[in-house]
Formats: sequence, C-alpha cells, structure tokens
Amino acid sequence: MAFAYAAFFLLVICIYKPASAHQNSSTLIGLGSSISTNVQPTSWRSPSGTFAFGFYPQGSGFIVGIWLVYKPADIITWTAFRDDPPVPSNATLELTVNGKLLLRTYYANNEAGEEKLIANIEKSASGARMFDSGNLVLYNENSDVIWESFSFPTDTLLGGQHLSEGGELISSASTTNSSTGRFHLKMQIDGNLVLYPIDTIDTSVDAYWNTATFDSSVTNLYLNYTGDLLILSNDSNITVFSSNSTSESSLIIYRATLEYNGIFRLYSHNFDSNGAYTASLMHYRPQYPCNVKSFCGLNSYCTMNGNQPCCSCLPGTVFVNPNQGNNGCKRNFTEELCKVAEETSSYKITDMEKMSWDDFPYSSNSMSEEDCRKSCLQDCNCAGALYESGDCMKVKFPVKYAKRLADDSSKVFFKVGLKSIERSSNRSIATAMNPPVVQKKSEKRVVLICIMSVAFITCSSIAIAVSGFFISRTRAVKARMRMGSGNLGLAHELTLRAFSFQEVQLCYWAYELLVARELDKLDLSVDVDLETFEKMVMVGIWCIQDEPGIRPSMKSVVSMLEGNTGVSVPPNPTSASASTSA
Repeated sequence: MAFAYAAFFLLVICIYKPASAHQNSSTLIGLGSSISTNVQPTSWRSPSGTFAFGFYPQGSGFIVGIWLVYKPADIITWTAFRDDPPVPSNATLELTVNGKLLLRTYYANNEAGEEKLIANIEKSASGARMFDSGNLVLYNENSDVIWESFSFPTDTLLGGQHLSEGGELISSASTTNSSTGRFHLKMQIDGNLVLYPIDTIDTSVDAYWNTATFDSSVTNLYLNYTGDLLILSNDSNITVFSSNSTSESSLIIYRATLEYNGIFRLYSHNFDSNGAYTASLMHYRPQYPCNVKSFCGLNSYCTMNGNQPCCSCLPGTVFVNPNQGNNGCKRNFTEELCKVAEETSSYKITDMEKMSWDDFPYSSNSMSEEDCRKSCLQDCNCAGALYESGDCMKVKFPVKYAKRLADDSSKVFFKVGLKSIERSSNRSIATAMNPPVVQKKSEKRVVLICIMSVAFITCSSIAIAVSGFFISRTRAVKARMRMGSGNLGLAHELTLRAFSFQEVQLCYWAYELLVARELDKLDLSVDVDLETFEKMVMVGIWCIQDEPGIRPSMKSVVSMLEGNTGVSVPPNPTSASASTSA
C-alpha cells in the first residue's frame, strides 16, 4: 500500500505541473483518510503549513473551509456550505474508500446524521492534495484533476486562481461570519468587471465600481503568481491591479478579496522560513467607502469622519439595529393614509445640505426650489426630493444609495411624518395598563393582515419548489416560522379564508395597522407570537412591492425569517395595491 501511494505521488508531480512553486508542493490525502472536530488534527495542512483545509471554529460550532494559517488570526480563503449553520462538535470529514469527499454530522447519541458532498463529482476520486497555493485538488485513477476548490471561489482569489467569465465573488457577512454578505464582484460576459450590492438586478444604477473593459473576447479574471490581477481575453490582457513585481517567490502569497464592507482589496503576505508574516495592502477599489452603494443599508447615508466612514439615519428614521450601523434604518413615524394630495398636515419637510443619492427617481422635473419642496410634501409616494441645478428628482421609500460628502452642492428635501411610532407605542403601553372593553374586530379586518403573511408564504413556497438550494433548508425554515400551536396550519387556514376577499383596500388597511403597531388588537382566534407575526407581515409586504428592485431576494427572505437579518418597516404598498386592481 505504501508503494502504491508513493507511485501515485510521483505520477501526480510529473503530470500536474502548475506554474508556481506554491502549487508544486502538496500533501497526499489518501482514500479512507478522515479528520474530525474533536480529535487533533482537525485539518489537512499543505506541506509548508501555509494553508489548511478542514474544520475552522466559528460561533458555537465549526465551518468547513480553507484558510491561510496566519498570526494574530487565520484568514479564511474558501468556505463550503457557507450559508448553512456551523456544524456541531462531533462532525467528520472523510475521503471515503469509494472516492467521495464527505462531511458527516452526528446526533447527540452518536447516531449517523446528515451527509454532504464537499465535491459534487460524478466520478470517484483516487486521492486528494492540499497545495501550498491554497488549492484543494481531487484526482481520478489517471491522475487527472476532477475537482478543485479554485474553480469554486467564495469571496477570495489566490495567486494562480481564475474567476471564469460570468463568475462572481460574494462578500462575507462580517469579519467573523463567512456566510453570504451584501456585495458581489462580477466578471461579466461583456468583459466588464463590476461591483454591485447583492440584492439588486445588477444594472448600471446599482454598480459602484467597474473597469469599463467591454470586450466580448474576455475569458476570465486571473490573479497571477507575481501579484498582477488581469482580465484575460483572446485579443490582449487588461491589467486591473499591478504589483510591479516579476518574481514568483514561494515566500509571497497574493490574495484578492471582496471584503464584507463591499471594498475589493489586493494583499501580499510575505513570510520567512520561521513562519513570521507581514501583510501589505497593495490596491483597493473603490477608494472611498461612501462610494460603496448600500454601504450603510436602506434609509441611511454615509459620510466621512476624517478618513473613516460613518453611517447615519435619514430624517424620520432610526437604526434597525443600533449595534450594527450598516444594517440600515427604518421609519420612525406613522405613515398616514394618503387620501388627498393636498392634505399635508401630517407631514413636514426637512432640508439637508451637501446631500445626494444614486437612486433612480420616479419623477424628475425642472422647477424652483420652493416648488420642489412643496411637490414632495403633496406627493403620496415621495420619500424625498433631490434638488440640483434646477431639477427636482423625487424617490420613494426605501432610499438605497444616499451619501453626504463635503464637495456635494446638492440639497435634499425629506418628507417626515409628525406622528412618531414611539408616541404610538407609548399610547399602546398606556392602553395596556388601562385596558378598554375588548371589541372583536371584523372578519374582514383580520383577513387584511393575513393576506400579507400569505403573500410571503406563497412567494416562499414557489421559490422552494423551483430551487434545490431551499429544499435543504425547508426543515429549518419551518422550525423558525412556528407560532403557537403551529403556524403552518394557520397559514393554510388563512390562505383559504383570505382569497375570498378581493378588495384593493386590504393592502392599505394592513399597512395602516402595521405602522400603528396595532397588530395586537387583532382577534386571530389562534394563539400566535406577536413579534413573529409582525415580522411575517412586514416580510409579506416587502414581497408584494410593485417595484422589482425593492423586493427582497428569496435568500434574503429566508434569512429575515430565520432571524439572521433584521426586517425593516416596508414602504406603503400603494402601487402594489393599484396593480392588483388593474
């Protein structure tokens, strides 16, 4: 057996000859090899120990990934199943005797639980290697490469790695959470390398940096072993970042990463024979964090405090999560039902100087500054109006791409409600202390709210039916959505009841009760958790927004229901209601 492994090792070295000393150094992982979370070693190391593949601690469990072994903290460069919960402390990784790279988890009684394929390949592997380049490679019996981690990047490219045409890097959620974040870098088929927020339709309005390299002959993005980031094409190569180096040193690791804050950075990591590292930031784009669209989230704006970005809420809004300033803001006033355009007693206009945004306006007209202010105040849909060079450009809630920079000359008029949600909440507390005689709400009023939840449930069910990704998460979603005696039965009942009503006013009334924080007054005839129900209603209203760019992706919807992402108060679904009646 030892002779067979040695022969296999020599054959691989002769046949598979990459362009760098990083890649030529590898460690054989033979069939039947395994590691676990609770027995050392918990990873398979590359020959020099520069990279490791295996279990990496995260939260209360472990993730499966590849990392650069580094001090003071390791650097994750690739993650498997990045949007799944961390695995428990009794999981194993095994290259089975049948040639499958498997992740196995176990129940508390050590009975076998779930199995997942790390490498989804048709043919069986005969062995695997972890290279000093950071690449994990599987081979068949002919020593042909049948799978490699370099072909499936997450948020990072390493020296020698390609990003194929149409491929993307997706940022992590934070520096300590490797799950899918809020930004992605896309190597478009038109030859342009572009940065976008993740929950967009990737139009020019959403882009916040690009190389403007429109070339239909582009094949891929490539980070070479000398630290140059290149767009390769059949005609000529285009340099995105240059290291000004010509040496392929095995003592330097180059790493291009789309970081959690949306900034794309190229690093060099230099180490000596004793394993001591020094890191250098070589290039980054965009140069100013406030130019990252959605850097601060919805209904907030970015401004620079010295050389540091700072997130603040727009007038009339408060942070969704005060401890996470880049998660956006929600309205802090009750939106009155818009009956007549001239009825402005419930709102005021707040001016802000040196303010701008990149949101696409639904209305743009030339007028005076005062007329612009008045026009927004009298417009039911207007969240704010950007006034610049005699043009009045109005946008709806939520405002996505606002920023305030010293060199801006524009002015923005924000429409703010006079009735704050806090005051409404205080009245609710007072009412709870002195409860009035409870009167049962009409069946129609109950159904108004229920339809919002049904809108989400329908939307989510469709996505689960057409997406294999969500099939694996059905059990977790059901558990998160459980309310009282079981909201799945409730959802079914509400669906049957809700669709017997066709009035357009349903959406109006539902939203009115939501923003007034009066859902607790409803008699649903079923014990439900009010906080969970309110979240379902908000997500449902987000799902039926008329503007496609505002609707959350199904991945975001699931994340909101699971509690991984906060849910902000949605805009009034006025236009959605109108379209329903057409």
